[in-house]
Amino acid sequence: MKYVEEFQNPEAARRLLDDIHATVTRPWALMEVCGGQTHSIIRHGIDQLLPDEVELIHGPGCPVCVTPLEVIDKALEIASRPGVIFCSFGDMLRVPGSDRDLFRVRGEGGDVRVVYSPLDAVRIAQENPRHEVVFFGIGFETTAPPNAMTVLQARRLGVTNFSMLVSHVRVPPAIEAIMRSPECRVQAFLAAGHVCSVMGTGEYPDLADRFGVPIVVTGFEPLDVLEGVRRAVRQLERGEHTVDNAYPRAVRPEGNPAARAVLEDVFEVTDRSWRGIGVIPGSGWRLSPRYSEFDAEHRFPVSGIATREPAACRSGEVLQGLLKPHECEAFGTACTPRTPLGATMVSSEGACAAFYLYRRLGGTPAPLEASPVA
Repeated sequence: MKYVEEFQNPEAARRLLDDIHATVTRPWALMEVCGGQTHSIIRHGIDQLLPDEVELIHGPGCPVCVTPLEVIDKALEIASRPGVIFCSFGDMLRVPGSDRDLFRVRGEGGDVRVVYSPLDAVRIAQENPRHEVVFFGIGFETTAPPNAMTVLQARRLGVTNFSMLVSHVRVPPAIEAIMRSPECRVQAFLAAGHVCSVMGTGEYPDLADRFGVPIVVTGFEPLDVLEGVRRAVRQLERGEHTVDNAYPRAVRPEGNPAARAVLEDVFEVTDRSWRGIGVIPGSGWRLSPRYSEFDAEHRFPVSGIATREPAACRSGEVLQGLLKPHECEAFGTACTPRTPLGATMVSSEGACAAFYLYRRLGGTPAPLEASPVA
């Protein structure tokens, strides 16, 4: 890749769309499990340019959105404690817990800080030895390696007042859970290229074989997404179900061996609850016993949490691909970025946020010569 513009070329997009239109003969439902892809699809109107027979279903591809409410409430309780400096990436500050968010905790006097790297939290801990510094470690397989490296760095530096509240999730078990759902309509998947750049593609062939679904690894620019759709539709029309890497400039079958080794050292696989979905076996990571001294859940035991999801929020159905954001009665009225009912409306990768930013006023499919892919 030389320039991002090369993957936003309207003429190349038109050729891919022509190929998809010429190939499809019956309805197909494809799911992307990546919030970055969802935002690219909605921002550039890709779903509106595809044939009517090709439906894109937006899956649980936003790690902020699937962070369970009990973990959010635990984070809020820890952040409210005297002597604690709570560090997080900015997209977590507006995510609603049962009755407040991290912004409100900060407004009430809690020391909540936005950081741009987990290493910033280690530095803050070094600068504030009389405080306990907690970093909120969430995300898919992409953010897990730097978080794991941060734990190793804290140990190497002898920083004893640093800990991490971990809520990492893994994509392949989520795909399996989606396919096992009796309400599932998904016939093919667009796999997230950044996840596969770390973990490789080794976990996907078994899923493709067991459930008979094509899995196409792709990127995030418009041409990446269109190429992923094109390859998935071709497989579906031919009755095939293989793993296809459409993102070779970033993804190798083995992934990143160094990053995977760090993950295996610092974390261990565990069952994890996904907000709006429930517990998915083997779908998460937690700190291994070798690094338990950095586990905020051990350092700050929290009990008696009673979570309360807003009755009007249907983000769980959105995350499962059962509902488009604009089909929720609260979308754009009771639920907005200023008054969110769920994380999908405020996360930078949330499907509801994408529809609110780019699609809340409705609209019709753009003519190809005026394609928003340009």
